[in-house]
Amino acid sequence: MPFKPIPAAIAVGITLLIWFVIPVPEGVAPNAWHLLALFVGTIAAIIGKVLPIGAIALISIALVAITGVTADSPKQALNDALSSFSNSLIWLIGISIMISRGLIKTGLGARIAYKVISIFGKKTLGIGYSLAIAELILSPITPSNTARGGGIIHPIMKSIANSFDSKVENGTQNRIGKYLSLVNYHSNPITSAMFITATAPNPMVVKLIGDATGANISITWTQWAVAMLLPGIACILLMPLVIYFVQKPEITQTPNVKEFTSAKLSELGAISIHEKIMLGVFAFMLLLWANIPAMLLGSAFEVDATTTAFLGLSILILTGVLTWDDVLKEKSAWDTIMWFSALIMMATFLGKLGLVKWFSQNIEFAIGHAGVSWVGAVAILTLIYLYTHYFFASTTAHITAMFAAFYGVGLTLGAPPMLYALILAATSSLMMTLTHYATGTAPVIFGSGYSTLGEWWKVGFVMSVVNLIVWIGVGLIWWKVLGYY
Repeated sequence: MPFKPIPAAIAVGITLLIWFVIPVPEGVAPNAWHLLALFVGTIAAIIGKVLPIGAIALISIALVAITGVTADSPKQALNDALSSFSNSLIWLIGISIMISRGLIKTGLGARIAYKVISIFGKKTLGIGYSLAIAELILSPITPSNTARGGGIIHPIMKSIANSFDSKVENGTQNRIGKYLSLVNYHSNPITSAMFITATAPNPMVVKLIGDATGANISITWTQWAVAMLLPGIACILLMPLVIYFVQKPEITQTPNVKEFTSAKLSELGAISIHEKIMLGVFAFMLLLWANIPAMLLGSAFEVDATTTAFLGLSILILTGVLTWDDVLKEKSAWDTIMWFSALIMMATFLGKLGLVKWFSQNIEFAIGHAGVSWVGAVAILTLIYLYTHYFFASTTAHITAMFAAFYGVGLTLGAPPMLYALILAATSSLMMTLTHYATGTAPVIFGSGYSTLGEWWKVGFVMSVVNLIVWIGVGLIWWKVLGYY
């Protein structure tokens, strides 16, 4: 059977229950309620992994078009269903994922990681920091956090662990492998929060913030990177140390790591012309995303972030670093474009039809009666938003389901718009720390077997607390300096 029948039945059942059984609440338009039924059913299907997420998105687009929940005219309903494919942020992520394929194909990603490890890896703690730094270097141009943490860094981490005879099959994972695997994973949520292009859902967050504020807040790539820089670095600096004390490895000194990385770099050989081109494109895109030419030469040299991504991919194709077949075979990119478009479309029309406002008003009423200030409300909302991720197997599903409503409530209760936007934006990535199913990277690394389920959840909870406190603590100071509240 091409789909999972039980999760499919649950998703369909939830959709039909909301549509036909639960009465439309007072103050909610029937169309909005019916779109909510399709939306919740879609989220349930994503959580249950009924089909690949792109296929679920395709079906959702078809259902929105055929049911006419957004418009009476069939033609307009179809236009509405397809409307988000013109969203530039969607293409920014899709194209960037295609570009990141070049890091793997050329070997540049591995070369960078091994080089960093050779510099900092004289002790186990140093190797931990090396993995985190390598992840950070790769994150601005690798929107697939799974490809970055699971596809590039994880194989390198395993090679290092094996070199110290720390193998799951031998029962020696405690020597160094468990520690490195946990650092490998927990670097991922932190770096994902630091750049718009570091994980696929971030542009969705930007879109939802813009919609909620009537486009008064439109966060650029540079604004996001600057705002998240100091909190992210603070968390990166603390994380390997915290895990070191929570899950201390048996091996603490690694005097042979220099020889190991030298051997690996020798295997890679001299840097190839394609690696040099990839590195040049990497630098070129970062300069444009950071808006450096416009700062130096004037606004005439400003280039849109998505245009930059298209330029970068074009250069890689023209130089042969990537072929068109490589682009076509990058299934995760096309998958992302599909589900991104579907979910943003549904979230947008839930807002236009008034459902998000109605839901926000109800949450606002509940919190408002508790008599707390906006500071208390933001704290409550952020904690609920973070720890409800125990119930989600997808950050995308979680963000789509809850971000707009929670952000809207915070604004209504008086939270500074930019401050609260940055807190929720960071939390949208930091919540990945919690479980072995929290994001695509988690099952890859957990599945390698270095940690037990209990160890994984324990470290995940500890890091969720540390990351949130450090990020918001440093952020409050940094964002005040930047004038965001």
